Amino acid sequence: MMNIARSAAAATLVLTALAGNSAAADIDDRVKHGYADSNGVKIHYASLGSGPLVIMIHGFPDYWYSWRRQMEGLADRFQVVAIDQRGYNLSDKPAGAENYDMRLLVGDVIAVIKHLGQQKAVVVGHDWGGMVAWQLAMNAPEAVDRLIILNLPHPRGLARELAHNPEQQKNSAYARRFQTDGAEKTLTAEGLAGWVKDAEAKPKYIEAFRKSDFGAMLNYYKRNYPREPYTEDPSPPKKVQSSVLVIHGLKDTALLAPALNNTWDYVERDLTITTVPTAGHFVQADEPDFVTKTMRAWLLR
Repeated sequence: MMNIARSAAAATLVLTALAGNSAAADIDDRVKHGYADSNGVKIHYASLGSGPLVIMIHGFPDYWYSWRRQMEGLADRFQVVAIDQRGYNLSDKPAGAENYDMRLLVGDVIAVIKHLGQQKAVVVGHDWGGMVAWQLAMNAPEAVDRLIILNLPHPRGLARELAHNPEQQKNSAYARRFQTDGAEKTLTAEGLAGWVKDAEAKPKYIEAFRKSDFGAMLNYYKRNYPREPYTEDPSPPKKVQSSVLVIHGLKDTALLAPALNNTWDYVERDLTITTVPTAGHFVQADEPDFVTKTMRAWLLR
């Protein structure tokens, strides 16, 4: 009980200090930047803190800065490393949809873990980063200590809903558009940053997206997102061997909550699902303090 109390008190002090110190330097000025080599593709990362390794993987459209509040809240106990996925911001942008195959995206995360001198890490993923994190945990379990997923249901759950849920089929129309040739020509950096509510952060996002490759962003969908006719995979699932925390904003209109059902069928160990009624798809931005506290409490339990 004393350990739990001390952990809770520490978390409160850290988060209160961060929230109250408006004069603190922006995290962008305090992180250490670096690059890992993933079979010839440079993967940029930003690192803050020291301790057990936590790797954070962003989704679409985003970049490492998405995790700034969570990095702040965990860096006193962990080395928190947020990557730019290939195609985004300061990471390399190889041409061709085949260079965005899930196998390669998983390899990028493993490359960062090994570059930092570790064999495994706590892996955190949102959206496409969540898909990469799920696949990493299923196909390279030795590299995953624990798994945290934000607003990306297990691939089997998403496939089930695409096959049988008309509302999910309707709400995935954007993904089908992204799979068409030339779809990247409709994108702009300003438009991609439209979801960012933080007025101070938005210019950073626009700058990062101008450094990104729109075609590469959409190659994630062209190479890895299910295509019509949608079907379920009848083969036995590879169960995740690590403990799993799922955080899901219920206002997400792209990835609907029913896909969370039966997630427990795909996890060998303990599974915690936390839903956030006030948050949308970008749950870590909509409710940053709640997400950070939830992650911290789960990691320090």
